[in-house]
Formats: sequence, C-alpha cells, structure tokens
Amino acid sequence: MATIGASTKPGTLQPADAGRPSRRRRRWGIGQILLTALLIGFTALFLYPLVWLVSASLKPGSQVFDNSLIPKTWQWSNYADVWDQLPLLHWIFNSVVIAILAAGLVAVSSSVVAFGFAYFRFPARNLLFGLVLGTMMLPGSVTMIPTYLIWKQTGLLGSWVPMFGANLFGSAFYIFLQRQFYLGLPRELFEAARIDGASYWGMFWRIAMPLSIPSFVIVFLFEFQASWNNFQGALIYLNGGSLNNFTAPLGIAYAMTKYSPTNGGQGDYQYVMVASLLVTIPMLLLFSLGQRYFIEGVATQGRKG
Repeated sequence: MATIGASTKPGTLQPADAGRPSRRRRRWGIGQILLTALLIGFTALFLYPLVWLVSASLKPGSQVFDNSLIPKTWQWSNYADVWDQLPLLHWIFNSVVIAILAAGLVAVSSSVVAFGFAYFRFPARNLLFGLVLGTMMLPGSVTMIPTYLIWKQTGLLGSWVPMFGANLFGSAFYIFLQRQFYLGLPRELFEAARIDGASYWGMFWRIAMPLSIPSFVIVFLFEFQASWNNFQGALIYLNGGSLNNFTAPLGIAYAMTKYSPTNGGQGDYQYVMVASLLVTIPMLLLFSLGQRYFIEGVATQGRKG
C-alpha cells in the first residue's frame, strides 16, 4: 500500500511541478525585468539634458561646455550674480503674465465654441466643424506674414497684445478636445436645465463648465506651456523694443548673444545656464501640480466622436 508523505494531506493530489515556477511565470519575470530596464534607460536619457543644465549652471564660464556632469569647480555664486547680470526677474514676470492671459483666453473662448458644436443642432454643423479642423492643416509659416501685417495695421507691434490677442478667437485643436468632452456629457442635464428656464449661457456656465474642469485644465496647461516657450512670437513682435519688455525665451537668446566672444562678450555662459534652469522650473512645478487633472483629462478625451 502506497504511503503518503508527511507534508501531504490525505485525499489531496499534488501536481508533479508544484514546487517549480512555471515557464510562463519565469517568462513574465524576464519580460518585466527587460521592461523595467528599458524604462530606466529612457528615463536616464530624458533626464540627461536637465542634469547637464544643472551641472553647467554651477560651473565657471570656462568649464560650462566641458560635458562633465560633476563640476570641477563649484561656483554657487552664479545664482546670486545672474540677477545683477540680466533683468531676469522682468523676463519671468512678462512670461508669466503673457502665458496666463494667453492660456485663459484660449481656454474660455475654445470652450464656448466647443459647447456650441456639441450641444446645438444646426444645418451644416459638421461642415463648419470640418472647416475649423481644416485650419490645423495650415503651417504656421503660411499665416505668419498675414498675421504680422494685421498687427502692424493695428499699431500694436512691440506690445504684448500680439502674444495673446489671437487667442480670443479660440484654437481649432482645443475646440476639438473640448467638443469631445462635451459630447460625453448627458444631454438630459441640459434639457432639464432648459425646462427650468436656464439660458444657453447659463447651461454652459453652470453645468458644462463645472463638469469640464479636467479638460479645461488640460487646455490651460497646454497653452501655458506653448506661450511660455514661444520664442518665435516674441522674436517677431517684441524684438527691438525695451529689454525689460522681453519674455524669458527672447531674453535668454539675447543673453547668448551678449556673452558670445564673437560679439565682444566674455563667454560667461554660466549665467545663461542659470537663467535657462530657472525658466524651466515653473513648467516642472506646473505639470506636477496639475498632474491629476492632466491624467483625468487625457483619459476622458475622445469618448465620443
């Protein structure tokens, strides 16, 4: 009569490979290791420019471009001297004001237009929406000169207005994003509000807007970043004016020219690196604080076509 081992309960059968990990489990473990290694590699690749920038901002001018991630000479005074070398505080303030105005205006105007396309049923609605999307196919270089001539005729060249004025009329990309979100809202909410006597603006402001905060924040973040990094617009509309009127990207480009030895500079590029790092930090903080809305907004886009 067969004897059952001490570790085996009577009446139970143990598979032959119970004590060994399955091949599928081993394969999954290897896949996880490879994926983790790949993610770590890409993370290091994307973080390298930021680490290099931090390192360069702590070096003297003669060592900025030696490609060493650990400075041979630590020069912490760069962060104190940059405020005397450049009107950096003015540039950052200008960029913040312009970015807030640009992001706020385009987020509100695009939301209004998107709500109209999502809620109202009118003839040729799809054709008109297609024309709006068609404007995204036009390269920026095609409309650059006509847009410049328009602002020139208004006499606003050299001011901040061209940097955010066009956002009063919305953006095709943001209108598309907001419309997709509004299409996912129950239409019964708006019908009930109409029965209760709510106006169309009341439906938008009291129902649609509170429910679309995630997508609204996404539009605001995207446009804030685009306006913050808008070097081309500042170069066209602000160049030639007062130095204190520059935005941060245009100011950093000016600093590169100022410290260039070919233009009589001393090669003090460490101040440019400090300024670049200080201008980058607000974007990192902004996306860190808005990460919850960012993920939620992306997850809820495109639920309806």
